[in-house]
Amino acid sequence: MSQPPKRFLRFIEKHQDVGEAYQALGKATAAAGPLDQKTAALVKLGIAIGMRHEGAVHAHARKALAAGCTPGELYHAAILATTTLGFPSMMAAYSWVDEVQESEGD
Repeated sequence: MSQPPKRFLRFIEKHQDVGEAYQALGKATAAAGPLDQKTAALVKLGIAIGMRHEGAVHAHARKALAAGCTPGELYHAAILATTTLGFPSMMAAYSWVDEVQESEGD
């Protein structure tokens, strides 16, 4: 898996207390329910797609791959957005997933 964006790493380095709190919150939310890591990663990818945030889609696609999701599952998550967000928004999300796939070498 590729490294987080340099901007994020610089932020965490500069604001260590915020970074630690953010990471603790992430661990707490992951442990708050019955979803396994892979399912939770797909849910978060879906949320990022619904928000239409390119950077978040990139980040959560990378995290989903690291959690064991297949490229096909990531693309399917994007395609599922068609009936909720519309075709143009789905295509944008699909392209963002595709960018991660290309950068990860798959």
